[in-house]
Amino acid sequence: MKDLVPVEPRELGGFQSDKLPAVIQNAGPKAGLRFLEFFAAEIRNPNTRRAYYRAVCDFFRWCEDFDLGLDRIGPVHVAAYIEELQKELSRPSVKQQLAAIRMVFDYLVLGQVVPANPAAAVRGPKYSTKRGKTPVLSSDEARQLLDSIKVEKSIVGLRDRALIALMVYTFARVGAATNMNVEDWYFQNRKWWVRLHEKGGKLHQMPAHHNLEEYLPAYIEAAGIENAKDTPLFRTARGKTQQLTDRRMTQSDVYVMIRRRAAGAGIKTLIGCHTFRATGITAYLSNGGKLEVAQQMAAHESARTTGLYDRRGDDISLDEVERIAI
Repeated sequence: MKDLVPVEPRELGGFQSDKLPAVIQNAGPKAGLRFLEFFAAEIRNPNTRRAYYRAVCDFFRWCEDFDLGLDRIGPVHVAAYIEELQKELSRPSVKQQLAAIRMVFDYLVLGQVVPANPAAAVRGPKYSTKRGKTPVLSSDEARQLLDSIKVEKSIVGLRDRALIALMVYTFARVGAATNMNVEDWYFQNRKWWVRLHEKGGKLHQMPAHHNLEEYLPAYIEAAGIENAKDTPLFRTARGKTQQLTDRRMTQSDVYVMIRRRAAGAGIKTLIGCHTFRATGITAYLSNGGKLEVAQQMAAHESARTTGLYDRRGDDISLDEVERIAI
């Protein structure tokens, strides 16, 4: 593989370009280059890239155990692998694994590395849902969480409150929030706006909720970053020093922060980064909002996707449960 030009892993969202599966390496330089090109050129989202890379590497390691070279992998092998996965993973996870394998082989076929896609004829498990699994907070719990964050003389507290509020009031994905620069909070047409860089390269602009108009400027002013327009908005902190770095927060940083803040607020629901997107959508719809408008606010392609975040039906009263008189 000496003739391949190495690509820095950080440039590919964590994809380890220098660690090709043995099955791909043994198939020769052309296969290796085509494999690298798929992850470098075809998949722009770093989270998807990591997940797909992990999925295909797991499959090729499985093939190694059976001494299968790239040219010997057929539909029966892919089907057997998917059958095994169904014993260990959820149906959505298995479908994602199969999608990754299928897409990589499609790319290898187009590059004339293999003659046919062995995964093309393999069917994944059936899966359909009308309700998402993301843990959701009630409006009272979300308010409790925001109010519990101590912001007096605490830049980190101001940052965390602003970040959580941003995800609640704009339905922003955590990746869109952490990718914001200071310039993505701006004043226009007599009101404040948020510019989000969402999945698929979508540029999504939202007017700011009045609470967000309070929380974000308070953080920006305390951090002293008003004029650093092209730098990260949400930054990491140096330990417990209350001093911010120039480094952008990652999704992992946000997740750790959220779990810590939830514990501090006495919230027992096992929330994550996506919780606030679902919480905001549910609160909006519960207060008479329209699904089609929520779809637009959330930058969803389909109203069905937005509907997965609508958890108004979760509120079954204790009185109704007590009707089960046994």
